[in-house]
Amino acid sequence: MTPALFLALAAFALVSSVTPGPNNLMLMASGTNFGFARTVPHMLGVAIGFTVMIVAVGAGVATVLAVVPGLLGVIKWASVAYLLYLSWKIATAPAKPLEGTSGARPMTFLQAAAFQWINPKAWTMALTAVSAYIPARDPGTGLLIVAAVFGAINLPSVGLWAVMGVALRRFLADPRRLRAFNVVAALTLVATLYPVVAGSH
Repeated sequence: MTPALFLALAAFALVSSVTPGPNNLMLMASGTNFGFARTVPHMLGVAIGFTVMIVAVGAGVATVLAVVPGLLGVIKWASVAYLLYLSWKIATAPAKPLEGTSGARPMTFLQAAAFQWINPKAWTMALTAVSAYIPARDPGTGLLIVAAVFGAINLPSVGLWAVMGVALRRFLADPRRLRAFNVVAALTLVATLYPVVAGSH
């Protein structure tokens, strides 16, 4: 991989990882509602799960999707349904930001890792990274480099959103403010589905 291609890859990884999307919005909501420590498994699940996804996509999942074109549509609508469910869960979460004050639980490592496979933004990122940044001369090494770069950049990027959520906790100590925040976060998460639904027509 040339230095220019590596720098382009790093820039793409940073921009795509740090910009708003389902993962980051859910991490911010988790940081607000559960605190940073309880959100760490969620963060690790996103970062490690997405890195594994890139390797899997590069190793052959993209070929399977090309052979079975209807499969991507199934994944797309499963993503829409699950994100709507998560949005409802966020919007209706108990307005009690202090840890241990409700029966609600943050997303686990395995749940966050599995979520990458029905996250529309994650699919877009993975397919773009594999198709645009793996050099044809040495695809094996290139795939490992792409996965490593995303692994290194994704964790601090998603962690920033959790920290932002934690920073809002004091302001959102008022249950009415927290309830409003959760509703706005849920509606914003639903809004991220627009490109997915619009692209299906």
